[in-house]
Amino acid sequence: MEMENPANFSYMGRNFSDLSNGDNSSAFSECNSDRSEEFPTTSSQSRRLLIACASDNSDDMIQQLVAVLEAGSTEAQKQAAMEIRLLAKNKSENRLKIARNGAIKPLISLLSSSDLQLQEYGVTAILNLSLCDENKELIASSGAIKPLVRSLKTGTATAKENAACALLRLSQIEENKAAIGRSGAIPLLVNLLECGGFRGKKDASTALYSLCSVKENKIRAVESGIMKPLVELMADFGSNMVDKSAYVLSVLVSVPEARAALVEEGGIPVLVEIVEVGSQRQKEISVAILLKLCENSGVHRNMVVREGAIPPLVALSQSGTNRAKQKAETLTELLRQPRSGNVAARASDVSL
Repeated sequence: MEMENPANFSYMGRNFSDLSNGDNSSAFSECNSDRSEEFPTTSSQSRRLLIACASDNSDDMIQQLVAVLEAGSTEAQKQAAMEIRLLAKNKSENRLKIARNGAIKPLISLLSSSDLQLQEYGVTAILNLSLCDENKELIASSGAIKPLVRSLKTGTATAKENAACALLRLSQIEENKAAIGRSGAIPLLVNLLECGGFRGKKDASTALYSLCSVKENKIRAVESGIMKPLVELMADFGSNMVDKSAYVLSVLVSVPEARAALVEEGGIPVLVEIVEVGSQRQKEISVAILLKLCENSGVHRNMVVREGAIPPLVALSQSGTNRAKQKAETLTELLRQPRSGNVAARASDVSL
């Protein structure tokens, strides 16, 4: 499995290599426990569950819920999955107890149910259990990846969002990234990025950012048409997706297929506009992408110049962050001397 780490980038407790050397912790928010209100549960019921799970008999209670998951009626399974989801929502010790008492495989089986609500409850419970690092490997080894991908395709809107988050959690184990990609997740995540609601777009972009540190997943994403929604979201400053989309793009542009698709989808004018009017972080990541795009292509350099990039780059070199200034200066020199191999070499050093 070939890994391409994009440059000194801290995200969700892991170091990435990215075109930006900044902190993107606020660009991406980690998928936390489910945020939906799909389970009508009284506060007294929630308190009862939490008190029971804290008692000496908590393992017995969890085992009873697991038994219902395995052999109960559909309605009883829904209730059991709901209670497990609630127990796992905020307490890491509960997540460990639930996994230790054998709930993971029965929950995975719910993902194949023809009852979409039951499937959704199972996905949501698995998401909450995956928030415990000790559970991630067990969830993956128990066969959750393909059923989660299937839920990403056929589930309710909430199931799709929570499946994207669960796959993100599993992708934090490096060897799972290729397996998730090979299971068909990438085209479905691209579809969620393009067609989902705001939460779906956000969850899809975060999962794609993680998965596309693997080269084969970059290619899958480009072949799945990711560039069109990325460019559209970056062009829409009201989408609240400019930063997230730009960071996903910054991971992808290390492969030539992505650079070609970016140009084909009209990405250069969008990136130049961001350099001109975006936030400081948006300007820095956009100039880094342009630098990667231009370092080995005179055609792309000419296109960037024709879009009027030099004036905003000069302004950024005088008023941006230290790293943005360095990138803007290097790109400006590169654009002014497109045949200079030495300048191109310096551009490569700065952007990687």
